Amino acid sequence: MSHVENELNSQPECWTRAAGLAAQHKAALPAAGERVAIVGCGTSWFMAQAAAALREQSGQGETDAFAASEFPAGRAYDRVIALTRSGTTTEVLDLLAALKGKVRTTAITGDPNTPIRTAADDLVVLEFADEQSVVQTRFATTALTLLRAHLGLHTEQAVADARTALAEPLPEGLVECGQFTFLGRGWTVGLANEAALKMREASLSWTEAYPAMEYRHGPISVTTSGTATWMLGEAPEGLAEQVCATGAIWVEGRLDPLAELVRAQRLAVAVAARQGLDPDQPRHLTRSVILDAAN
Repeated sequence: MSHVENELNSQPECWTRAAGLAAQHKAALPAAGERVAIVGCGTSWFMAQAAAALREQSGQGETDAFAASEFPAGRAYDRVIALTRSGTTTEVLDLLAALKGKVRTTAITGDPNTPIRTAADDLVVLEFADEQSVVQTRFATTALTLLRAHLGLHTEQAVADARTALAEPLPEGLVECGQFTFLGRGWTVGLANEAALKMREASLSWTEAYPAMEYRHGPISVTTSGTATWMLGEAPEGLAEQVCATGAIWVEGRLDPLAELVRAQRLAVAVAARQGLDPDQPRHLTRSVILDAAN
């Protein structure tokens, strides 16, 4: 079994541990009413999108999400949260250095024995969710679970749904599809983006992701027999029928959306296996992007 398979299978236990740590780290995480930015790179950026939308939707304060390299200089925040599994990503470290002394910063990481230890004002360590695989699974969802629990939005049903996502077979014919589209609404747009990224990284698949209501504004034109469209969360009325009419496979998001992401992670590994690929060795990727000064 690959590292990524072992790691994605451990997510229910990781989520339970993270939820139990939320109260312990309350001072390091955003207080209600604070103006907050959440940043990351790659997978962590997509988790930032989900967390920011959740926080705003719950009425706890204005919250933005940025790729660390695209943080708007000069914009005022009460706190900036950086998600970084490795603690070594250049863009995250550079941003935290630029913010030092100007705004309170918190880093959520899997490895405290890295430059992130001194880069941020506050540190939340999820060492039990760190990973050997280049392809992120459990650290990303565990960090998001910590933030959901801090917002009072985590439930035991999410953990139960994750177990279901790991136990149930994937929909028939899905692994054989040649193109995959993931859709979300609100906070699940970030999850859809992440599901598509997992498919690209692990299986080199043609994948796209959109807000669900935008799908009919052009992207549905590529949907046909041999493709799949997967909804994370509740679908807009009539969309399932429109997708099925194209001949594509429609995958309904029946579980907690974060558990649906676990199902998508499993799909990425299954498609990689079908194509003879090693999901622990994604093409052109490393566990952390560390740039030299010239870059």
